[in-house]
Amino acid sequence: MIASPLNSNTVGRSRGSFAIAEGRDEGGPPRPPRLIAPLYVHRRDEEGWYVLEGRLLFRLDGREVEAPVDSAVVVPPGVGHASWNPGPERSRYLLVMTPDLRALIEDLHSPADRTGCAVRAAFRDHGLELFS
Repeated sequence: MIASPLNSNTVGRSRGSFAIAEGRDEGGPPRPPRLIAPLYVHRRDEEGWYVLEGRLLFRLDGREVEAPVDSAVVVPPGVGHASWNPGPERSRYLLVMTPDLRALIEDLHSPADRTGCAVRAAFRDHGLELFS
């Protein structure tokens, strides 16, 4: 499968080993953090990011890690994590994920019900624990 450019699309089969998505955040004020993903943990999946432009900040089990352009972050199973763009400039990144995580993202972007209860239920249905 060829997808060039990704333009915020996801490539990978729903039953494959992994999927790749391009993510973007246009930037803004540094505080409070404008979370791209809330603090959560998955028990069986790894997840990785590669920063194409700008930078991302990650909270990994209580510590903050900055990922500048051309760097990668891999989060193993069991590590609570959240991510955000800490500055005013745009960030672009590749997200490498398992099919389960891809399904969660699809579910989070498709329902009409975006209440906290619905979001928590989507995380729970995909075997993830949401901390916020």
